[in-house]
Amino acid sequence: MTFSIANLFSEHFDKKFDLHEQHLNNQMVRVLRTIGYDRNYKRAVGQYLYDEEGREYLDLLSGFGAFAIGRNHPTVIGALQETLTLELPNLVQMDVSLLSGLLAEKILQTTPDNLTKMFFCNSGTESVEAAIKFSRYVTKREKIVFCDHSFHGLTMGSLSLNGEQIFREGFGPLLPGCHSVPFNDLEALEKALSGKDVAAFIVEPVQGKGVNVPNDDYLPEVERLCKKYGTLFVADEVQTGLGRTGKFWAIEHWGVKPDMICMAKALSGGFIPVGAVAMTQKIMDTVFNRMDRAVVHGSTFSKNNMAMAAGLATLQVMEDEKLVENSAKVGEDIIRTINATASKYEFLKEARGKGMMIAVEFESPKSLSLKAAWTMLEAANKGLFCQMVTIPLFKEHRILTQVAGHGMNVVKLLPPLNLTQKDRDWIVNSFDQAIADTHQVPGSIWDLGKTLAGHAMKNKKK
Repeated sequence: MTFSIANLFSEHFDKKFDLHEQHLNNQMVRVLRTIGYDRNYKRAVGQYLYDEEGREYLDLLSGFGAFAIGRNHPTVIGALQETLTLELPNLVQMDVSLLSGLLAEKILQTTPDNLTKMFFCNSGTESVEAAIKFSRYVTKREKIVFCDHSFHGLTMGSLSLNGEQIFREGFGPLLPGCHSVPFNDLEALEKALSGKDVAAFIVEPVQGKGVNVPNDDYLPEVERLCKKYGTLFVADEVQTGLGRTGKFWAIEHWGVKPDMICMAKALSGGFIPVGAVAMTQKIMDTVFNRMDRAVVHGSTFSKNNMAMAAGLATLQVMEDEKLVENSAKVGEDIIRTINATASKYEFLKEARGKGMMIAVEFESPKSLSLKAAWTMLEAANKGLFCQMVTIPLFKEHRILTQVAGHGMNVVKLLPPLNLTQKDRDWIVNSFDQAIADTHQVPGSIWDLGKTLAGHAMKNKKK
């Protein structure tokens, strides 16, 4: 019998939730069924998902940013198919690979000119782990400083730099010498660095949890303070990089030159796990300073041909389709248009972000009836109001979004960078209707709110 993935997919299409309940994370299945996200997707093209009945959904999460060029892009598929048929030598460990050299050269053409070396790995969290190790080795210091509410990954080193307690709880003790400062607070940062004992300050140029955008003077001052106190400045661009914010790298908005840039997610078009760190010559030469240290840090699959080919093809697609420019133009339009409706809606605080990294934040209203409804939800679980926006967006408007973080009244949009005018209209019209519905108290949307509050209260008692 010929082995066929297509046959497996067809024969077991209706079993995915049952299989996950039996063999994988059954709590994820419970979440999806509780909020009505338990769809059987059959196909994905670009920014769209299609269920078994052929209904089209607009995916504004893009695999947490991995599908910046959209799903199943034919150029990347072609590159991967070609790579598979060439019978190339792959992962010859006592050798170096051509494709990784070409991808490194291509990436470094986009980074600030002080970054001239690349290290490849398999994921964003691995890139952060590398940055931690390299910073400590180069500076001969132990401490790492990060920001409150940051997200840098979930392996033990990067988890130690995670600003969200829910991810850290129960996994300690974590890496010693790591502590946080408030994001966008230069006074707190200088105090933390002034002892001249901090190896690195690692920061997301725009924070993913909440889509928090810094003041314009923040990152330039971060760069200055790091130089002043001998601390390496590490920009975590795992989510913000490769056009997400309307610039190839988010740091370009502020003209700064970090000592390292961590990257991953969109780098392979979402096909093959890949991460990387761009760094200065000094960092590379210090860590790998002798022939016997040539393999002091690495990863078995880090420069595999499939990942490198996918990366090269992805960068070509971004250039050919002008996706960075499209991210800036369409993202700004979405933010501006949603903000223009704020005067109509008491619950809507603001839309913010850069490019296609967008937050829509809600707040307590002034009207007594609306305020009472808001308070009921907040008492059950902080941030629950957003579910009354995201669930109807999905069920009624077929738009996939999520809450931006735990305990936040922020909906996050992280769409593919190839959104069209049709998609833009779909988004702003759907948000307008979903937000309008929340202002109808009582109303069907608040029946959903009561149900969500009931679930939240039961969970608290467990």
